Amino acid sequence: MTGVSATSSAAEQPTEPEHGSDAPADGSPGGRHVAAAATDTAPPEPAGPDAAPGEGDAAAPEGAASSGAPEPSPRDRYLLKLFGPRRLALGSTARDRLWGWLGPLLVTVLAAVLRLFHLGYPKTLVFDETYYVKYAYSLLQAGYEAKWPDNPNPAFESGDVDTFLHQADYVVHPPLGKWMISLGLRFGGAENPWAWRISTAVVGILAVWIVARVARRLFGSTLIGVLAGLFMAVDGEAIVHSRTSLLDNFVMFWGLVAFAFLILDREQARRRLADRCAAIVEAGGEIGKYGPRLGWRWYRFLAAVSLGLMCGTKWSGIYFIAVFGLLTVGWDMTARRSVGIKRWWEDGLLVDGLPAALVMLPTALLAYLATWWGWFRNPMSYMRQWAIDNPGEGVTWLPPALRSFWQYHVQMWHFHNTLDTPHPYQANPLGWMLQWRPTSFYYESIKPGQQGCGSSPCSQAVTSLGNPVLWWAGALCLAVALVWLFVARDWRATAVLAGVVAGWLPWFAYMHRTIFTFYSIVFTPWVMLAVAYVIALLLEETQGERRARRRVVVGVSIFVTVVVAVSLFFYPIWTAQTVPYDFWHIHMWLPSWI
Repeated sequence: MTGVSATSSAAEQPTEPEHGSDAPADGSPGGRHVAAAATDTAPPEPAGPDAAPGEGDAAAPEGAASSGAPEPSPRDRYLLKLFGPRRLALGSTARDRLWGWLGPLLVTVLAAVLRLFHLGYPKTLVFDETYYVKYAYSLLQAGYEAKWPDNPNPAFESGDVDTFLHQADYVVHPPLGKWMISLGLRFGGAENPWAWRISTAVVGILAVWIVARVARRLFGSTLIGVLAGLFMAVDGEAIVHSRTSLLDNFVMFWGLVAFAFLILDREQARRRLADRCAAIVEAGGEIGKYGPRLGWRWYRFLAAVSLGLMCGTKWSGIYFIAVFGLLTVGWDMTARRSVGIKRWWEDGLLVDGLPAALVMLPTALLAYLATWWGWFRNPMSYMRQWAIDNPGEGVTWLPPALRSFWQYHVQMWHFHNTLDTPHPYQANPLGWMLQWRPTSFYYESIKPGQQGCGSSPCSQAVTSLGNPVLWWAGALCLAVALVWLFVARDWRATAVLAGVVAGWLPWFAYMHRTIFTFYSIVFTPWVMLAVAYVIALLLEETQGERRARRRVVVGVSIFVTVVVAVSLFFYPIWTAQTVPYDFWHIHMWLPSWI
């Protein structure tokens, strides 16, 4: 008998810091001053908002001069102030470059195995797949999300997939995620359950690769990057969403892609700033009240495109546009402060902030509109002819197509703000970080002798539950990151917290409506980055202290082992494997998990 958990929600129609591999495997120079040096604070002589070990005035130039070494060029001095020696040394050896690619590749292969194994099971539409898979198929066949007859799932699941009605249905999310699902249907055929899920599986696998590579750049460490990717690879929420065709995994993916582009933009912009400030100094000038312009920034443009595509999957991407926009401008301002520009705040706002807004906002909007191309093209789309059927209504100064489009969005906005249908698995966002009330996507009781069940009753479950050890540690690590942001003004803490702020905090304004813990998949990468960040801090803070370092290495090793073991323990109830009922029940550590 299928339990209530199988019903749909009805709500959804980048420690070994900045070194190459020649450094100690988990170390960084500078001893216990490492973390404080990695801040966005400007010393008396601007040392760098992203100071890493040895960054700033105490860095290499003076030491180099006293030892008789040639004095660094202005460009090298600026690069040291903007990045620090650890980040500049990343990838400086062949071994580190090799592991910089091989390490992320290995955890990505692990992720692929965990996500692709038995992907076509269950052979039934799971949770809100009942909406998105069928809508994706009708988009593929008719060009619009079509209505379906009453109780269409048994026929669809048995391979009779062409029962949709030739009438558009009212859907409350933009179409991009469903178009992405349809790629799998086109490739594998809608009669194959694995084809329903292959698109989200590929996206989930790529997300692990991106997390590992982003974390490597973010923390200046190949080892920490690989650990972050490993956490993403084995986390339960990431696994379940990569094996279930809901929209939220696509939302997470496009937000993560945007973040990766902003990390790349930050590095490119700082290198340009170092080059252009050095050119001024070498020409006999000086850095005064204002600094140089940085030109067109392709990575930031691509981040804006990604954010528009994120919104084109679900509107929750809007909050990422706001938070990431502030983040990238803040990084620009502190970079200008770091190279000694006196009016860095004004320069950052006018030279970087204003162009960022003028590029990112329209770009994201155009990318969002592009996701609706099918709706504009097909006259059968829902409300496509509303303006023609309702002359004189709505925003009358808009052209008919845009007037219909606007009115459709008004209806969508009303739905999202008034949905209050009770659901047994709805969850207050206060408990999301602790996975207090995870969402059961699927539960089936199996009688003895059926589907590999032995002599006692069995269960099959797909529970959107994060690895408890990872998420409980993640909650603590986010608190540490918040404290360290104020204590050390570490830019890495800002980066880690940004995704959580954008993906979690806005939901506190919607506690009046029906919401679910599985929405937290959108900020899951930043939870994994938070855990990796605290590991990096522990290793940095104990550099040069053998006994303390040994304790940290042992503790981290135990933690990683426990995380992997817990994931292996929970994997059967993330993937609908047939297990004895008692085995399923011992996974329900909290009463609220049932």
